[in-house]
Amino acid sequence: MEVRDSNGTLLQEGDSVHVIKDLKVKGSSAVIKRGKVVKNISLTNNPEEVEGRVDKVQMVLKTCFLKKV
Repeated sequence: MEVRDSNGTLLQEGDSVHVIKDLKVKGSSAVIKRGKVVKNISLTNNPEEVEGRVDKVQMVLKTCFLKKV
């Protein structure tokens, strides 16, 4: 299974990515700002999602809003 970012670049375990768009967090009033770096991502069973730690909280992020650093 290949996981790709918004530009089509292949993502792997442990990569760092930038958020390319302000994202609202479901179930919270928090917002992940554009340009935020998420380090050490983990791949999931879904090729359109990755897990990463944002501000000390583990979250699932859509790859269409991410760009590899």
